[in-house]
Amino acid sequence: MEWLNYHHLFYFWTIAREGSVTAAGKALNLSQPALSGQIRQLEEALGEKLFERQGRGLALSEAGRVAFRYADEIFTLGREFQSELKGRPTGRPLRLSIGISDLLPKLLVHRLLRPALRLPEPLRLTCREGALPGMAQALFAHELDLMFSESPWPARAGARAYNHLLGEWELRLVGTPELRRRHPGRFPGFLDGAPVLFPSEGSFLRLAMDRWFEQHGVRPVVAGDFDDSALLKTFGGEGEGFFAVPEAILREVNRSFGTRSVGSMVGLQTRIYAISTDRRLVHPAVLAILQAAKEQHA
Repeated sequence: MEWLNYHHLFYFWTIAREGSVTAAGKALNLSQPALSGQIRQLEEALGEKLFERQGRGLALSEAGRVAFRYADEIFTLGREFQSELKGRPTGRPLRLSIGISDLLPKLLVHRLLRPALRLPEPLRLTCREGALPGMAQALFAHELDLMFSESPWPARAGARAYNHLLGEWELRLVGTPELRRRHPGRFPGFLDGAPVLFPSEGSFLRLAMDRWFEQHGVRPVVAGDFDDSALLKTFGGEGEGFFAVPEAILREVNRSFGTRSVGSMVGLQTRIYAISTDRRLVHPAVLAILQAAKEQHA
């Protein structure tokens, strides 16, 4: 494979912008013979003449005009890349790619992302939803800036990642009024034998809910378990079973699905973590999300 010498290309680009070898030499603090030698090497590597004599000066050849167009885009993108890493505006929309566990409540995810959406510079947000293994694979391939999960990344998992707690909320059990009428009694005892909709088996929250019911001596009927939190709520809104909701979005869920709170699952909390592969975070949108979460739960 033939490699392009980007130092030589940069010297060519500077000469073309400055208008002469002499002016470029002053800008780069290089002698005219040194610069001319670098350009000859670039022309030999490309097999094309990049400049033509025009009177006492130089003009771009046809190949030189093509080379300048590409070089201008390359070095402009390079400056924007450095600026974005340092958190400075580039004139283009910020890009933020988030991987989201499909078990997480979407209303809560939107609330956590809101600080990024309120930044002064425009933001292009990409949200990918799925099971944690797939999201983690994309995160470690640097296809994602951040991953939202219900559980922290385990230290024993091998690949290094950093956990940032975004918040923790107590869970409330909700159900439709008709479902509650069919299962009268005091909370949580009336749930013994009542239908409950659960997150998928093996998930962090499912294990915690199973422990909570066991501690309270209640054995609900597993009416369904779901990989997707939105689908779970849809079934709950149709009266197929009681289901757990973080207290922070209780009002919105009840309004949207026609449910009512039937009791607080005291001692049981759901958490959301942001997981990154970098210890030192510089992306402005990521910093806004983490700072807002820190202030909210300080």
